[in-house]
Amino acid sequence: MTLTRYDLMVIGAGAAGSSAANEAATHGMRVGLIERDKLGGTYLNYGCDPTKALLHIASIRHQAQQATIYGIQIPSADVDWPGIQRYVQCVIEQVRGGTPIQAREKLRQRGIEVIEGEAEFISEHEMGIGGRLYEAARIIITAGSHTITPPIRGLDHTGFLTNVDVMKLPQLPHSLAIIGGGPLGVEFAQMFRRFGVEVTLLESKPTLLEHEDSELVKLLEQVLRQEGIQIETGVTLQQAELTPQGKRLRFQDTSRRQRELDVTDILLATGREPNLAPLHLEAADVRSDNNRILVDATLRTSVPHIWAAGDVIGGMRLTHVASAQGKAAARNALSHHPQNFNLQVVPWVIFTDPPLAHVGSTEEQLRASGIPYRVGRTPFKENARAIVNGRTTGLIKLLIDEQNQVLGAHILGDRADDLITPIVLAMRNNLGVEQLASTTIQYPTLSESVRWASVRTTPGKG
Repeated sequence: MTLTRYDLMVIGAGAAGSSAANEAATHGMRVGLIERDKLGGTYLNYGCDPTKALLHIASIRHQAQQATIYGIQIPSADVDWPGIQRYVQCVIEQVRGGTPIQAREKLRQRGIEVIEGEAEFISEHEMGIGGRLYEAARIIITAGSHTITPPIRGLDHTGFLTNVDVMKLPQLPHSLAIIGGGPLGVEFAQMFRRFGVEVTLLESKPTLLEHEDSELVKLLEQVLRQEGIQIETGVTLQQAELTPQGKRLRFQDTSRRQRELDVTDILLATGREPNLAPLHLEAADVRSDNNRILVDATLRTSVPHIWAAGDVIGGMRLTHVASAQGKAAARNALSHHPQNFNLQVVPWVIFTDPPLAHVGSTEEQLRASGIPYRVGRTPFKENARAIVNGRTTGLIKLLIDEQNQVLGAHILGDRADDLITPIVLAMRNNLGVEQLASTTIQYPTLSESVRWASVRTTPGKG
């Protein structure tokens, strides 16, 4: 068997793997980048980029349908699903940097060779891929994750969609049950509904988006219901079965009533788990626990020359976190003095319309920890630009400690995904609310509400 050697091999070409490979290549390493599916992994092909494109298009259609409030009559905003898919593929190609062949060539010019296939460890330094043997002095595992299939009787036989399937749907379903009320489930619910699909969102927990600020989640839930999305929380899903017209879900609601839901299709948004089984980690003596690779503070595994980053190590499954981890893992793999990886201030966004952005602690977390705090808040309905735009839903909420430092920020409203950024910078650089409050902001902008929220504070609920 032919043996190919590299300075560094990276398993997985998603956000973490691509960052790791590019970082290593800048240091002159000969890098082998392994990918079993498509360059860019989930985030580029089935996750962040294509789903945000779909959400944007759905938002355009919704705005067209609501344009009468501005005195504009748009007679038709029909959905051309094949045309939408073509646009999404163009987005993927642009972000990737060209066709798959062009992207591979650009990587090759940087010293990164793309290897297609499923990787499995043969030994601590060797990997088997498609019947060929590869060896590397250093290895970084960034194999990503896959959708968790919930234990619902008959679900496998009935069939279901995942985020991967959504990107290649031949046509929109007439009706859709989405299982899972987390970020992905909520985003898909609004997107499909705005494309004209009848949507029911099913969540086993008492509320949607359980890790978000409860006050803002309730406001967002009102928006989703007003758009015609049926939301069922606290449900126990019991069985899935085929019917002549489509599929049926049987479940128990919060009142313990037995109910049935008939839909054209079922979409899973039930969380993800790492792709560990195909790797045969035991062959390299890489330790894992609770279906995640164990790493130290520098992202090193139990084997000194093997590192891991992204979804395979658990924690926050966010593209920007995975990318930062991949870069850090590569730097540490090439360094004699590895540095601890530490992201203390990490924002994330639910890309609904309006978006829900979050950084730091929630009120619920602060109360549970007994930490005293004040709340600064401003509703968008008091912001001149929001009024001008006719988009006044939501508010900005700042949680502030006794030293006037921001402990957390939560924004539901137009452009919340961008408005969270100055607060992230303030927290990252230990700037207090005095700096936010004293900054002159151009008028009329949504950014003014960030400053107002830092001025209008009241004691938190103990």
